[in-house]
Amino acid sequence: MKRLSLPASAVTRARKLRRAATPAERAMKKLLKAAFPAAHFRFQVPMGNYIVDFASHRAKLIIEVDGDSHAHQQEYDAARTKFLEGEGYKVIRFWNQDALHNPEGISVLIEKALPPCGEGLGWGPEAAASAKKLNPALRCKAAPTSRPPHRGEEAICQSAIGVF
Repeated sequence: MKRLSLPASAVTRARKLRRAATPAERAMKKLLKAAFPAAHFRFQVPMGNYIVDFASHRAKLIIEVDGDSHAHQQEYDAARTKFLEGEGYKVIRFWNQDALHNPEGISVLIEKALPPCGEGLGWGPEAAASAKKLNPALRCKAAPTSRPPHRGEEAICQSAIGVF
């Protein structure tokens, strides 16, 4: 999404949201910077008519930290997610309480949603190996096989990691 195609007030509104971050958003920001620095997550990012909580353009991953109000706006969130997925991003959502009290569990789910060993993050094999030494929790798995997933296999994997 090019900056020029954003609504005029989007950047100003994103700046205000950054300054007024919730405790859950601050905790998530700290977690993402510490555990996944290579993904370069940005905070309160304007995208189309929306502002997303966290976006990694490199990994094409968006993370939303939702409060109680989101329980009553499921249709809005579904339309928003559909738009963001249409832009090529995967969207995962966490409740505020999880961001505050379950950082280990969130890390595991984000790790599963990220490309393995920095694929698509601009890493070469040497950089991926050195990142693995610095952060042993970084997910590295064998190179993907040439076999496409079975029908429904991808949907099962996505629902297991909380992709909406």
